Amino acid sequence: MDKTYYHEYYKLEREHWWFVVRGRILLEHILPYTKAPDLSILNVGAATGRTSELLSDLGEVTSIEYDDDCRNFANALTGLEIKKGTILDLEFEDNSFHLSCAFDVIEHVENDKKAVAELVRVTKTNGLIFITVPAFQFLWSEHDIVNHHFRRYTWSKLKQILPSEEISLVHKTYFNSLLFFPIAIFRVLSRLVPARFYRKGSGADNTLVANDSFVNKLMFRVFETERKLLRKVKFPFGVSLMVILRKK
Repeated sequence: MDKTYYHEYYKLEREHWWFVVRGRILLEHILPYTKAPDLSILNVGAATGRTSELLSDLGEVTSIEYDDDCRNFANALTGLEIKKGTILDLEFEDNSFHLSCAFDVIEHVENDKKAVAELVRVTKTNGLIFITVPAFQFLWSEHDIVNHHFRRYTWSKLKQILPSEEISLVHKTYFNSLLFFPIAIFRVLSRLVPARFYRKGSGADNTLVANDSFVNKLMFRVFETERKLLRKVKFPFGVSLMVILRKK
């Protein structure tokens, strides 16, 4: 993560409409499967720690972050103990966690198949693996470059790297679907204009307009409406994809 971005990212994770509603969506989708006491949770790619703070309501969270500057920054501001680590070589025994999470992480590594295999390895038998990824390669933009992504996914593409003999699918849906078409139009058109003319700060999409702007408030309302729909609806497309897997 760019050094400019993780300073922005700390505030974004806690205030920006996409992060706020996404956090609620993640918790709502994992809660029905996490009623067991003494739940052990692994959160890989904790960034500035907001997802670890959310997961701490469910059980004991072990947080991992590869970027030293980001990890030290988050530890100092949150009081969390985020450990140094990489999803490609998790320093834990087999069958260590009831729940292993990688929220928008595997797109950051070239060997995403090994990343998923590591998540499965450290998860207990009958435990869960919760993965979210950015969706649809045609949505690739400056935002992906700033975030050091290698790729975006469809379900068929993600399925190719899942160890099907070791896991079963519990839940799958795309999300950020109601805003899919305006975001897609913006992403495609943005390729025609140099980023320096309309992007500020790190250049990520989340920083394009102020949090208190009408546009962001409107997007929050739309995404919040979708959150409620996701309780009963599985969307066939969206800007992001989530899957919950169970280790056999």
